[in-house]
Amino acid sequence: MKTRKLTLLLAVSLGLTTSAVAEQYSTERHTVEMTTLTENLSHPWGMTFLPDGSMLVTERSGTLNHISADGSERTKISGTPSVVAKSQGGLLDVNIDPDYKQNGWVYISYSEPNQEGGDGNSTAVMRGKIDDGEWTDGEVVFRQAPKYESNAHFGSRLVFSPEGHLFITLGDRYSRMEDAQTLDNHHGKIVRIWPDGSIPEDNPFVNDDEALDEIWSYGHRNVQGADIHPDTGELWAIEHGPQGGDEVNIPEAGKNYGWPTITYGEDYGGGEIGIGTHKEGMEQPFYYWLPSIATAGVTFYTGDKFTQWQGDLLVTALKGQQISRLDLEDGRMIHEEHLFKGDIDFRIRDVEQGPDGYLYILSDQDNGRLIKLSPAK
Repeated sequence: MKTRKLTLLLAVSLGLTTSAVAEQYSTERHTVEMTTLTENLSHPWGMTFLPDGSMLVTERSGTLNHISADGSERTKISGTPSVVAKSQGGLLDVNIDPDYKQNGWVYISYSEPNQEGGDGNSTAVMRGKIDDGEWTDGEVVFRQAPKYESNAHFGSRLVFSPEGHLFITLGDRYSRMEDAQTLDNHHGKIVRIWPDGSIPEDNPFVNDDEALDEIWSYGHRNVQGADIHPDTGELWAIEHGPQGGDEVNIPEAGKNYGWPTITYGEDYGGGEIGIGTHKEGMEQPFYYWLPSIATAGVTFYTGDKFTQWQGDLLVTALKGQQISRLDLEDGRMIHEEHLFKGDIDFRIRDVEQGPDGYLYILSDQDNGRLIKLSPAK
């Protein structure tokens, strides 16, 4: 339940902006304050924190922003690559190299137009550096193949493993969903590379002449959330189902996660997809939603500000307009709580834990916001 603070009334009476005034929301374990730090973002998609506590935030329209820790200063980075900013495409995720303090590399994923001038597009990942507000030294380290004419299901989260691998989550491009079951393309896959784009020698299909070497796992639909488990170091991934069947998976090397042969969802407007929910040789999800909440970003909470959420998995929802808190104990999910459901009127695209232990979310709107979550005072 949402309650406005007395300070909101005081701010209005004093003629102050209300965007920086917190609103309180009750949850099962914490009363949470939401404070808007930055407004007027065009469908923000991804964010990452720099060592000084400031943030890089992407807008789907193609803008990369550098935002100060308190949200008061915002610089648009010039020189970033052109993107196909249509429907679900555009500038997507952003992350920094594990050795950022030494090498300064920043990684962005985006929907890339056909570099040969023809039709089609695909997800690409570029790394570069930021020098005085300008994107420099840009080099593409991954291109999803093949290029395909579609404005949907690009993925795409960028996550570094404890060993330094870069996981890139991808989509099936919507109308090419059958490609998710074949290994000669990147549609409906999660790939694993080294940060410079080279292929790890222990990737599961490097010795298979009929498979692409980058592939880590397959049979995915549209993976828009990913994080590394803080204790096990495993990759956890969140993917959109069709009408129902959003999934949490723990993708393992070389395994098949079923789409579109098996799914807990159904076709839009009704009707079966595939053969049902189970097939030998195909993995079951760790958890799934019926009906869909339209999952997006995800993070494990490990900070000290929300002590009753430590170790929990927080999953943002677009259609659901909520954060689903999955209470994990010894590798099992024992409870789900729908944070803010019915109390907010915006889609939540991403959630990240800041270096200060607070949580930060992005609202997916024309006038999108960067919002800080903190325990109520």
